[in-house]
Amino acid sequence: MTAYWLARVTVSDPERFKGYATQVPHIIARYGGRYLARAGRSQVLAGSPGFDRFLVIAFPSFEQALDCYSSAEYQEASSLREGAAEVEIVIVDGVPEE
Repeated sequence: MTAYWLARVTVSDPERFKGYATQVPHIIARYGGRYLARAGRSQVLAGSPGFDRFLVIAFPSFEQALDCYSSAEYQEASSLREGAAEVEIVIVDGVPEE
């Protein structure tokens, strides 16, 4: 079943964040992930507007999404965003296809 990696991001240091942003797409692809939404136009309709970027990434399974996040290569890349962005990431199962 497809799983989704949902991320909310606010970048405070765009130059430092670039190091992270250039490495991550290749890592995500290695785990079967593909971007469905990536920091495009958004509007918060309910709740706190505390983040300025939203991402949705589809993975073939929950396990592959979790393996990607837990991988040494992703963890190394994510250290590049420390102090450059506030990030929240959630992995959620999709709805079973009928």
